[in-house]
Amino acid sequence: MGDLYALDFDGVLCDSCGESSISAAAKVRWPDLFDGVASVLEDWIVDQMHIVRPVVETGYENLLLVRLLVESRLPSIRKSSVAEGLTVEDILENWSKIKPVIMEEWDENRDALIDLFGKVRDEWMDNDLATWIGANRFYPGVPDALKFSSSTIYIVTTKQSRFADALLRELAGVTIPPERIYGLGTGPKVKVLKQLQLRPEHQGMKLHFVEDRLATLKNVIKEPELDGWNLYLGDWGYNTQKEREEAANISRIQLLQLSDFSKKLK
Repeated sequence: MGDLYALDFDGVLCDSCGESSISAAAKVRWPDLFDGVASVLEDWIVDQMHIVRPVVETGYENLLLVRLLVESRLPSIRKSSVAEGLTVEDILENWSKIKPVIMEEWDENRDALIDLFGKVRDEWMDNDLATWIGANRFYPGVPDALKFSSSTIYIVTTKQSRFADALLRELAGVTIPPERIYGLGTGPKVKVLKQLQLRPEHQGMKLHFVEDRLATLKNVIKEPELDGWNLYLGDWGYNTQKEREEAANISRIQLLQLSDFSKKLK
């Protein structure tokens, strides 16, 4: 009956770490804070964001991380109780505990931040699509693997669908029908996987889910209904050495390298 691949987007297909709409949106949300931020600090933030990127589940969290990093360096603007002495290791270990604290201390609203992040991206795309596209890159071999794949492919991502679609078309030269892109707002990934496996046209197919967040794969494992899925952690994505070592000890999860991923899709 063939293979069905449900693929995460950021960290599996596309590296979006270079996307500057993150700091642009942070500046729109907190203009006073970023007035005094020198360009040398901005370079430092970009470097740190590459390291802490594995904790991000949904794009708006990038804004929180940028502000938290700035507060950790500049006591004069500090509004959060957790910023002093904070290291990237602390963020990697404790993000799930830190996030609700700063959301409350900064009086932020999740939906408002999601809207803002999307709006800044939309404006950038409208004004200068070429540089927005250029701030992202697909991992080597991935566009061809998607183009020539004989498998049935779905995108299951926490990115807003319109951005995933634009990058696939403009940067990878790949068209995936919109009904096969499950983006932000379509519900948790476990729910999407349950929907996919119940579809009549998917009965008897071999099911594969490729993700770069270990926490997401662990959520799938907790659901007995999803026992039929083959689970893969992409070792080229936004995860840490510690997470890869942990995944290697979980029998349900296969650690996947980029070259093997491209072969599998074909």
